Amino acid sequence: MAKSTDVRPIVKLRSTAGTGTTYVTRKNRRNDPDRLVLRKYDPKVRRHVEFKEER
Repeated sequence: MAKSTDVRPIVKLRSTAGTGTTYVTRKNRRNDPDRLVLRKYDPKVRRHVEFKEER
């Protein structure tokens, strides 16, 4: 059985602090059809900031 990438695509999360830091993750399109926003650690500013999905 082939792995379906339609339901769980790979997305990039870019920092809103303007440092250019990115995280790469997968998301479930059925549960999260909108753009993903997560609070994660940005090592350049040394604190947690919001990371938004980039397309």
